[in-house]
This record gives sequence, C-alpha cells and structure tokens, in this order.
Amino acid sequence: MPMPLAMPMHTARATPPDTARDPRPAVLLLHGLCANPLELMPLARTLREAGYLVEAPALPGYGVAVERGGRRAPVARFEDWVALATAHFDVLAARHELVAIGGLSMGSVLALALAMKRPAAALMLLSTSLHFDGWNVSPWRRLLPLAYVRPLRQWLSFRERPPYGIKNERLRAWVAQAMVSEHVSAAGADQLSAASLYQASRMIRTVRAGLPSITAPTLVLHASEDDVSGPRSVLELQQRLGSTPEVHWFHHSYHMLTLDNERSAVTQTARDFLRSRLPVAAVSPVAALFPTSLREDLPHEQHA
Repeated sequence: MPMPLAMPMHTARATPPDTARDPRPAVLLLHGLCANPLELMPLARTLREAGYLVEAPALPGYGVAVERGGRRAPVARFEDWVALATAHFDVLAARHELVAIGGLSMGSVLALALAMKRPAAALMLLSTSLHFDGWNVSPWRRLLPLAYVRPLRQWLSFRERPPYGIKNERLRAWVAQAMVSEHVSAAGADQLSAASLYQASRMIRTVRAGLPSITAPTLVLHASEDDVSGPRSVLELQQRLGSTPEVHWFHHSYHMLTLDNERSAVTQTARDFLRSRLPVAAVSPVAALFPTSLREDLPHEQHA
C-alpha cells in the first residue's frame, strides 16, 4: 500500500506493516457449502460500518468461485476446510487482540468446528445446519447416505431448487436467473455434489459431539420458516453448547437470512451483539492503513 505523504519515514520504520497492531476487533465470516462470500456482503458491510475489521474469504475445496461457470476446486476433506479457516483466523489473531467468528448455513457449522480449535471472542451463527430438516428438503433426503458410497459420491450431484432459501420473490427471480446463466449466484451454486455433502455430514458429526466444549458468547439467528434446516438445529445449540446462546427468530425470511427480506434486521442484530461483547474503541491513525472494502453486488433491499 503506498505510504501516505504526511507520514514521517521514521514512523513507518518503527511500525512495519507486518507487525502493526490494528486496534479494532476482527470478525472472520465463513460462507456456506458450495457458495461464496457474496452471500455475506450485507453483514460484512454493516460490521465494517460499525468499526470492525471484517474478512470473508473464499475457501477453495469448500466453496465455488464467483466468476461465470462457478469454477470449483476438487472437494477437500472437511479437516482441510477447518485448516483453511484456522489459517485465516490465525492471521487475524496475530494482528488483533479479539477475533469473532461468524458463519451462514454450513459456514456456521464450520465456525463451530473452528471454535473447537481456537479461542473465539464471540460466535455468530446464522441458519445453522446441524440437521437438514427444513420444509423444502425432499423426503428422499434419508436415502442420501447411499450416495456417499464410493465411487458414487465422486460423480453424483444434486440440483438446487426453488425457493433457493429466499422468500423475497424479486430476489429469488434474480438468483434463479443467475443459476441458469452463470451456474452460481449470491445464494450459492446451482448444484451440490455428493462429495461435498459427505464431507459436510462428517463435519456435522464432529461438531455435534464437541458442542459442550464451546464456551464463547454465541448469537444464534434463525428463520422460523427455514426451508433447509428447521428449529431442531437451534434447539440442539440451546441444549448442548457450553454457554447459553442468545437466540433471535425471523419470521419473514427463509434460509438465506443475509440476503432475504429481513437482512437489515439480521445484520443490525449481529452488529448490536458484537457491540455489547466486543466494543470498538476509538480508531487510531494506524487503523486507517488497513483495507476495509469488499465488493457489494446485491440488489437494493425490498421488504415483503
């Protein structure tokens, strides 16, 4: 990054970029399975505006690229997903005293897996998918383990279908068009591979077993009409987490809470939770050296 003209040379030498400490709490946001960071942009923007340093990285082998065609790396083991997330956490922890972790859908499960390995200052779990039991999940879902058998899981995939986790009809139409033309949208890819779902099921089992060990302050946001994961996931978090979570229900959205009708209320609730646990101190001039922008590529919000 070019050095500001007003900064004395001796000041730059005294605090080189690789050792400078950013005074803001940091937030690591993890996107969903076979998805990308676009689904987290409204939340990331709100938290940045509140003064937090936010990163929402793409995770190869877990998500899909944003460009046309939804290029995908080969599916990695869930242990590799956790290792990628841990590496991003460690980079933030080296520069910030406090790091919170948030996730959407399977990203919430990944956030929990990361919290089992690293001391998160707080957790924000949106549309947590410990169980696939939402109202739009096919009754054939119980036969899915048959698709996990080798070599079937290497070539089987399952096409996403309406409503794509979105109750807002205008946004749903926009996502459907992107699914057809680009094979990927802000709501994720048009298909889920059996290999990805198999690794997700392995991660879910590991996380469910480890829930009692997670004691970080936790926010749980969930739609009462979630079409992918019903209330059972929230109930399990309430009963088995090592700390009692703060739970908020949303009644005019489906699974994709960060994109749907109530995304402003969702992002503001997350912001207020962090403010109460990790308040942002006055930002020093050093903080101005750190980048804070990510692209915003979503239509304007509409309410149902």
